[in-house]
Amino acid sequence: MTGGGLLVAGTTSDAGKSVVTAGICRWLVRQGVKVAPFKAQNMSLNSFVTREGAEIGRAQAMQAQACRVEPTALMNPVLLKPGGEQSSQVVLLGRPVGELSARGYHGGRQQQLLGTVLECLAELRGTYDAVICEGAGSPAEINLRRTDIVNMGIARNAGLPVLVVGDIDRGGVFASFFGTVALLSRQDQELIAGFLVNKFRGDVSLLEPGLDMLHDLTGRRTYGVLPFRHGLGIDEEDGLRISLRGAVRESEVSSPFGEDVLRVAVCAVPLMSNFTDVDALAAEPGVVVRFVDRPEELADADLVVVPGTRGTVRALEWLRERGLARALVRRAAEGRPILGICGGFQLLGEHIEDDVESRRGQVEGLGVLPVRVRFAREKTLTRPVGEALGEPVEGYEIHHGVAEVTGGDAFISDGNGHSLDGCRVGRTWGTHWHGSLESDGFRRAFLREVAAAAGRRFVPAPDTSFAALREEQLDRLGDLIEQHADTDALWRLIESGAPQGLPFIPPGAPA
Repeated sequence: MTGGGLLVAGTTSDAGKSVVTAGICRWLVRQGVKVAPFKAQNMSLNSFVTREGAEIGRAQAMQAQACRVEPTALMNPVLLKPGGEQSSQVVLLGRPVGELSARGYHGGRQQQLLGTVLECLAELRGTYDAVICEGAGSPAEINLRRTDIVNMGIARNAGLPVLVVGDIDRGGVFASFFGTVALLSRQDQELIAGFLVNKFRGDVSLLEPGLDMLHDLTGRRTYGVLPFRHGLGIDEEDGLRISLRGAVRESEVSSPFGEDVLRVAVCAVPLMSNFTDVDALAAEPGVVVRFVDRPEELADADLVVVPGTRGTVRALEWLRERGLARALVRRAAEGRPILGICGGFQLLGEHIEDDVESRRGQVEGLGVLPVRVRFAREKTLTRPVGEALGEPVEGYEIHHGVAEVTGGDAFISDGNGHSLDGCRVGRTWGTHWHGSLESDGFRRAFLREVAAAAGRRFVPAPDTSFAALREEQLDRLGDLIEQHADTDALWRLIESGAPQGLPFIPPGAPA
């Protein structure tokens, strides 16, 4: 028996598809429904490693957490990791299979993957009561419809009803809803069940006449109006843009537990990957996190984080062009705290030998850590555990660079004195492990060292649990759906598909 399903599409990128999908998942699982997330194709530099060592988008890992299930490669069979404006690494079922230009991917490779995508979705639907799918961009991208495997392409092939999300905070939501439907073919329109308004501010009664007119124009109802809430943009896609959303940008900084706040500056390197690493710092009361791109912005920072990047050599050049490289070297010499994560760790080393990512051969690093990096063709994808600063720590690794540490002190060990990853020299630390700061005890110990080095009377709160905060955030998403959407109607969609007899809105897709 095939389980129910729903595709959450959007009028635009960043309309709120990821969080709405997670909210529906959390609402369903609280009703006792066995549910899983799915996104056929994800373009993101924010990725995660599953237990079986597969790389998927962090948005789908977050949605799996909303479902209270372990994430798997089936939930995101195709992941595109941009390496520039024109090309991406293609990750298929959790493993990289090559680099393709946008023209090469959309010109044929994408359609070839449709069978694999449908098999993954069918397997999930055969296992779960419901599968909530997330689209990408807009389903009305008519230039890409022929090879689409993530929006109407998969909806048509799998018979999924489609809910279109629009961000009213941007304006133009009624035109976006109408235009999205009117640019689809008759067969695609038959699956567009209706709309969901996201990020509404104000009195809903003032919106209702517009929703009634939208229904008259399209024959489709609105399934809910979600109010604007701060701090809900967790683990979303980032495409090619630096995104400062989520806890770092939207949440208010809580009062410090001690007497001082702690200021963290994150270098906004090109092709920044897994910027979610610093969410755990931003969750700490009294820790102020900001992204910076000028050397003078490092002056008052108590900690500088050099994050991961899909282009380590490019990021290194960018740091030098901006004057940030000199500021980092000077900072390290002065004994002021720096943390390099993944690509950020690599570029803090002595040199990088890269015939894989940038193909630039040997490039000199910043030289503040005794590390030599060689890029291997095989990508490291693991979920390691260890000990650092006397506390248990776990994380995940996603990198081609292989680090040879030639000095300094061990950073992360196995608890028996054997180094597992990274190194430390003075107040400069480096590690390949993403997500390590989510380990509460380690994070507190690390922040205590940073505060001592910075001369700040900052004290980490003793009871901050990042996992608990994440669960609260997911529950807030579930509450939004439960309180502001027509959940009975949503369940009918998931269980029975799109309503019959939905009208065709001309002109439809061009021939």
